[in-house]
Amino acid sequence: MIRVLENEFYYLDNFQRVLDWIGERYGDLLDEDEHAFLAAFPVLPRNARALFVRMVMRKGELFRASKLNYAEIGCPVEAAGHLLGTGWVVADPELTLDELFDLLSKPEILEAFGSRLRVKNARKAEQLEALREACADSLPFSHWYKDCPDLALRILVKPLCDRLRLIFFGNLHQDWTEFVLSDLGLFRYEQVEFSPDSRGFRQRRDVDHYLQLHACKERFAAGEPLDDVVEDLPWHAFDNDWLDSRREKLLFQIGQHYEKLKDWDKAYGVYARCRFPGARGRAIRVLEKHERFDLAYELLSAAQAAPESEAERQQLARIAPRLARKLGHAKLAPRRSQAVRRIDLCLPLPLDDWWVEGVVRDHLALEEAPVFYVENALANSLFGLLCWRAVFAAIPGAFFHPFHRGPADLHSLDFHQRRASEFAACLAELEDGRYQDTIRRNYAEKFGISTPFVYWDALTPELLDLALACIPASHLRRWCERILADVKTNRSGFPDLIQFWPREGRYTMIEVKGPGDRLQDNQLRWIDYCAAHDMPVAVCYLQWEQAA
Repeated sequence: MIRVLENEFYYLDNFQRVLDWIGERYGDLLDEDEHAFLAAFPVLPRNARALFVRMVMRKGELFRASKLNYAEIGCPVEAAGHLLGTGWVVADPELTLDELFDLLSKPEILEAFGSRLRVKNARKAEQLEALREACADSLPFSHWYKDCPDLALRILVKPLCDRLRLIFFGNLHQDWTEFVLSDLGLFRYEQVEFSPDSRGFRQRRDVDHYLQLHACKERFAAGEPLDDVVEDLPWHAFDNDWLDSRREKLLFQIGQHYEKLKDWDKAYGVYARCRFPGARGRAIRVLEKHERFDLAYELLSAAQAAPESEAERQQLARIAPRLARKLGHAKLAPRRSQAVRRIDLCLPLPLDDWWVEGVVRDHLALEEAPVFYVENALANSLFGLLCWRAVFAAIPGAFFHPFHRGPADLHSLDFHQRRASEFAACLAELEDGRYQDTIRRNYAEKFGISTPFVYWDALTPELLDLALACIPASHLRRWCERILADVKTNRSGFPDLIQFWPREGRYTMIEVKGPGDRLQDNQLRWIDYCAAHDMPVAVCYLQWEQAA
């Protein structure tokens, strides 16, 4: 249910809540300016604080007072007056021509520049270019637009506020709207107990490392020369594990870009120093493309002795025969896949809107054996509902603010290990039948709460009841164990459809492939796993009937 916010200063209270949280938990990490801000902000008049927060939450750093009209604040000029002595906001700031054009409407530009504009009806961008050479200097707003009664304001401390937001959330993609969306009931989060040592950043240099890494990531995304970005990239491992995982991911992405450019030496140099999942396999592939077959085979042999995951084992099995052939080694026997039931369908092409999985679902469905399109939703949801208390266990560092969709270390290699006893207790319920009550209870009590596993929109009561009636506990345990073995990779790749026979208490999972489509690697791994453990799975190949 969506609530209406009665407190008109809700945004100010939320901002202060963040400052209090940071002061209480991160005081030892703050620099002098941040400490001074936390001390000075609460003693300002409420209307000044509210105006400041409105500016912080809006885009950019330049504002016109006339555009800051909020009923609860009152006169923005009066409110801004209390901020001018803080050094956080400046009135009538110096502006470049580009900044001025961002603040003015087209009629105001005509009024401000008058006869200096040769073409009055030109587009705004054309007027900007026409004035650029003659108006290269920065001037106060009042000098640019002498007859304007409005006041321009520049907020100077947005970087400081961004650092505080970063310290609170542990990232820069979450912002102040999290509070509003939560207060309105649009997003709900599990309430986790926070211990004093539950902090995303443990020392000041963690914050500095994050900002350095974020700057490199932004430059990389903007298409700056890759060598320039790499030169400023931190190559040393960070002490903070979840922060270092972000560094490793960026390294992997940079390696992929070098590979796309066919710069094999630089791609290999990045992959060789990267511990992100898949980097070693990419390094072998790059060496192969660069025809450095001996080194590629040496690295492949080491990887085969201790593969990091099923995904890497699959990749190595695909590369090994090629390298063996190029080096003149004995031909390797192909790896045998598990035998899987095949369904071949030839159906008329639908006339109305359709999708391949939906066509097959509707064709196979029987009154006594309904079929559902579930893909990754069902298995992950059952796992998430059964293991809710383990996923949201208050492990130090896993949760450090009230707006976590899941634990910060969800994709770390030791995610399961750090919660081994909690997960063992959850899976033990599959042995004595308690799991069904736990899943149903969590479905009822936790419905709608943000989670990385449960697909609330897809998991209906009917689907849940059929799943619990038809999927044996031993099969559900196998699903859970495989998800836990590699959370990042094994949460995807499940078959598209599931068909239930409730009278017989059985089911079949069905992967659907339309004309010209083929099984993806993660799908092959899940199908092979299910077949190896005697779980009913089939692959349906659909062809369209040829018109007469």
